[in-house]
Amino acid sequence: MSVLQNSIKLGRVAHAYLFAGSRGTGKTSVARIFARELGTIDADLYEIDAASNRGIDDIRELREGVRTLPFESKYKVYIIDEAHMLTKDAANALLKTLEEPPAHALFILATTEPEKLPETVVSRCQVFTFKKPHQAVLREFIAGVAKKEGFTLSPDAADLIALLGDGSFRDTQGILQKVITASADKKIFLKEVEAVTGAPRGELVMNCLEAIAEGGPAGLEKALSAVRTAADQNIDMDIFAKLLLERVRFVLLLRISNSSASGAKAAAGSAEAMIQARLSPDVFDRLKNFAGPSGAKIDSSALLKLIDAFEMTGRAFILELPLELAMMGIIGQNNIFDKS
Repeated sequence: MSVLQNSIKLGRVAHAYLFAGSRGTGKTSVARIFARELGTIDADLYEIDAASNRGIDDIRELREGVRTLPFESKYKVYIIDEAHMLTKDAANALLKTLEEPPAHALFILATTEPEKLPETVVSRCQVFTFKKPHQAVLREFIAGVAKKEGFTLSPDAADLIALLGDGSFRDTQGILQKVITASADKKIFLKEVEAVTGAPRGELVMNCLEAIAEGGPAGLEKALSAVRTAADQNIDMDIFAKLLLERVRFVLLLRISNSSASGAKAAAGSAEAMIQARLSPDVFDRLKNFAGPSGAKIDSSALLKLIDAFEMTGRAFILELPLELAMMGIIGQNNIFDKS
C-alpha cells in the first residue's frame, strides 16, 4: 500500500476511499492503520457496520455528526464496513456528503461487492482492490504470528493452515489461534493441525496417489476406499480435493525437475526446493518417488480431472461423488460394465 503511505508523506490525502476485496483480505485493518497513521485518535475514529446500519436515518445521523470538528485530530475518519449493504436512499444521502465533504472529514468504504455500490458513489472515491493473498504469503504470515506467540510450526503444518485459510488473513489467523489454544507443546506438527481442524489425514491423500499409481481394479478400490473414509469422517471434501490437487501438482513439478535439460536446471531446482520446504521429509521422498517411473499414471490428465472434481464438489448433492468419478476416470475404470 505504498500509494497510501506516500499520500500521507506528501500531504495529499483524499476525502473518500473505497477498499474492495474478498473477505479477510485486510480491508478494515488497513483502514484502521491508515487512520492511525494520519494521527487520528480513537475518539475521532468511527466504525459503522452498514449491514446493520444501512438506512437513510443512519446516514442522516452520520451527516449531522460529520459537521462537528474532531476532538484533537486533524481528521474525523469514518470507516463504513460492508458499504454495499446501504439502501439506495442511504447511498444517495451519503453521496451528498462525499460530493461536498467538510475539510476535516475522511471516509473509507470497505466492501466485498463493489459492483453493488452506485457508480456515483464509487466515482467519488479513490479505489483500492485487495487481492487474496497467495498460500506462500499466508504461510509467512502465520509463521510470524506463531513466533510472536512463542510457537513454531513445522513446514507442512504451516502449509496446511495456510491452505485451510483459503486466501483470508483473518480465517488463517483464526485457525492458527485454534491450533495454538489446543497445543500442549511449543512445536506444532502436521498431525496436531489435522486433529484440531478436522482436515484430511495426509495418509488418506497419499493413499489416493498410491492408488492412481497402481491403477487397475485394485487401485480403484483403494482410491474409492480413501474417499469413502474421508466422507465417513465428515472431512471437508473441498479441502480433500485441494490437498490432492496440490500433491499431484508437486509430483508433476518434481518430474519436470528430474528431466530438465541443463538450461532449465536452475528453475526446476528452485521448484524442487520450494516443494521440499513445504513438506515433511517423508512426504517429500514419497512424492519424489511418484515423480519417477512408478508414478507414471500421475500425470497432467489426472490433474485436470481433479480440477474438474474440485470445481463440482461444492455443488454436488453427494459431496464425495465428484472425487469418486474423478478416480474412476483417472484410473480408467469409469465404465466397469464395458467388457469390449
